[in-house]
Amino acid sequence: MNTRTTHFLRLAGAAALGGALILTLGASAAATPAQTDGSGGPHFYSGVAVDVSGPVNGDVYAAGQSVTVSGDVTGDVIAAAQTITISGRVDGNVRLAGQDVTITGQVARSGTIFASDLLVATGGSVQNDIVATATSIRVAGDVGRDLLVSVTDLRIDGTVGGDVTYASATTARIADGAVAGSVEHVQTQQSSAPQISPWAAVLGWFLGLVYALVALSLLTVAAGLLVPRTLVRVTDRLLPSPWRALLVGFVAAVVVPIGLLLLLVTIAGAPLALAGLLVWIVLTLATFLVGAHYLGRVVLRTSPHPVLQSFVGGLILIVGLQIPVLNILVWLAMVFFGLGAELLELYRQRPWKVDALTPAAPPVPAAPQEAQPVAASDPPRQ
Repeated sequence: MNTRTTHFLRLAGAAALGGALILTLGASAAATPAQTDGSGGPHFYSGVAVDVSGPVNGDVYAAGQSVTVSGDVTGDVIAAAQTITISGRVDGNVRLAGQDVTITGQVARSGTIFASDLLVATGGSVQNDIVATATSIRVAGDVGRDLLVSVTDLRIDGTVGGDVTYASATTARIADGAVAGSVEHVQTQQSSAPQISPWAAVLGWFLGLVYALVALSLLTVAAGLLVPRTLVRVTDRLLPSPWRALLVGFVAAVVVPIGLLLLLVTIAGAPLALAGLLVWIVLTLATFLVGAHYLGRVVLRTSPHPVLQSFVGGLILIVGLQIPVLNILVWLAMVFFGLGAELLELYRQRPWKVDALTPAAPPVPAAPQEAQPVAASDPPRQ
């Protein structure tokens, strides 16, 4: 395994450790802080503002909004908080996760830190290594051995006794003679939103408009050829009372999806909900054809040909759907008016309605015909 792969594995381990600290110590925040009794066991502290000011024999686990370790700790310090300050002496390691982490005291071993801003202040020191992931890191104190970080902004004004390896999109600011070993910069890609030219945006919009005009116009023409009578019957519901269709479509657009969802969560109603969902999707997609034909009938009142009406109305509707902001209103109007017209036509035809069977009337007997007199034939002439 090469050195760079090892570096990134260690950085990933630091990030995973930070997440584990937040979860673990967040759960222990409800515990009552243990009193320091001189025993070597772990000591737990939690609260809004935690200050470990006395000497502690053993490890310290702390969680809160702010954690300050100003006393001497013979073991490790594991802490998670918004603000963490190490101002005392820690004979073990520090493993910290927070927004702002400041080290002004002395850490005898190493530090594994997950933070937004990390500061090793003047007079502060970490005798061994620092492995950290942060947005901003400044080392004004001393690091005894290596510094391995993933960072956006790195500044070293103090001293690093070993090597510095940092992964960043920018170059670190390192004072002359601050690093005793080597400095390795692992260049990363700086995330930035791609810049799109205004002309490219206009060209993309125009090409999308052309595609929509061609593809959807073919759809409207096909509908006008294949189902002209259906389009005429459905749009007949819009011509005399468009506001009624709007109200029906709006109510159906709100109520029907909720009803299908309620059916879907039941075991018995799930198949019916899936079938209803399929029908509802077809009706919603068909609102484009209904809206196009309706606009064509309004514009071309003198032309009764359904293909031409659907084509012209489709062009108007397609252009309206391509204009920003306006397309939202056009789409809502198309769906509400179209659904309302379709549902009103379905209700008018009511294919599910079964008329009550009525007994057939008895047949009326035919009136007897009167006998017609037969005219006597003339006697034959002699």
